[in-house]
Amino acid sequence: MSANGKKVLISGASFAGLSTAFWMSRLGYEVTVVEVARGLRTGGTAVDIKGNTVDIVRRMGLFDQIRSNRLSLQRWEMKNERDVTERSLVLRGEGEAPSDEEFEIERTVLLNMLFDAVKDHIEVVFDDSITALSETKDSIEATFAKGVRRTFDLVFGCDGVHSAVRRLWFGDEAQYLYFLGQYFSITIVDKLLIERNTAQMFNVPGKTVMLNAYKNNTDIIFAFASDKEIPYDRRDEEEQRRIIADQFVGVGWRTEELLEELRNSKSFYFDKLCQVRMPSWTKGRVALVGDAGYCPSPAAGMGGSLAIDGAAALADAMREHDRNFELAFQAYNERFRPFIEQVQAEAVRTGLESLVPRTEEAIRARNAQTHFSF
Repeated sequence: MSANGKKVLISGASFAGLSTAFWMSRLGYEVTVVEVARGLRTGGTAVDIKGNTVDIVRRMGLFDQIRSNRLSLQRWEMKNERDVTERSLVLRGEGEAPSDEEFEIERTVLLNMLFDAVKDHIEVVFDDSITALSETKDSIEATFAKGVRRTFDLVFGCDGVHSAVRRLWFGDEAQYLYFLGQYFSITIVDKLLIERNTAQMFNVPGKTVMLNAYKNNTDIIFAFASDKEIPYDRRDEEEQRRIIADQFVGVGWRTEELLEELRNSKSFYFDKLCQVRMPSWTKGRVALVGDAGYCPSPAAGMGGSLAIDGAAALADAMREHDRNFELAFQAYNERFRPFIEQVQAEAVRTGLESLVPRTEEAIRARNAQTHFSF
């Protein structure tokens, strides 16, 4: 399909941005992706590909690559402070083939797959960002941090929970972010701290320490409950590391050892668990995709897959309405919203209590489950 030279600007080179770039390029648009970082933002928790997302990655031609690079978690272990396994949940027996209905893949691996799928067909601008947007009857002008001004037909905000496009076009993030009463951090170390293809979790009321080992890496995850939001500088990583250290001092199990790994690590991410809830993901010639518009929180375990789903839903609407963006945006808002609301509700209902139970009774009840919601 040809878009007759029409141009789109995408803010953010993560799953939402690269997936949107893939589909918009297929629809014939000239695509520019701008990313504030100097390169792809690698690292982070593994991504689950399941349900409708499996069909989408098949359509994108990525299914075989994902299957050949899948992770293969075999066992969950619930630990006590003496490092005794109180409950072990075997997900897959020795020699048992994993299901072709659900896949888990490293975030960095999937991100590179998406980038490779689009890099020869689009323009990618790293180390820059959108600082202003101005819409006219027939176009929208973007001003960039480095001073350049360019005109596009559409702009897509795919730049995460703290989206700059959402702030510029829809207003301050405080009106859309709903704090879910928890904070979490993830650190990835290049060694195995437990047996490969195993996850371990330790809890005291209101606090969680989790390890996930795969290939030759281990994810170290700290999460804690908080009734009130904690003020901190989002750009001050050392302050965030101190928050985790202060919260988990003296907690037990292997926590002190893991805090030392965190202190010395290069890989670190910290944020509050929150959801983005908006009455509309579109306004004028601007649309939001992924976490920028409908972050479900990490408790849902679906942030990456929802970004891929959302980009496809938007593209399908554009195709159906022959790139009439007003009708397509309306369809995107109406058709995709029930699924998003279901995922967000489930994250609040079960995901939060599974991740960070607040009482000993809740910890025991979670450990007795046959399936965990994270």
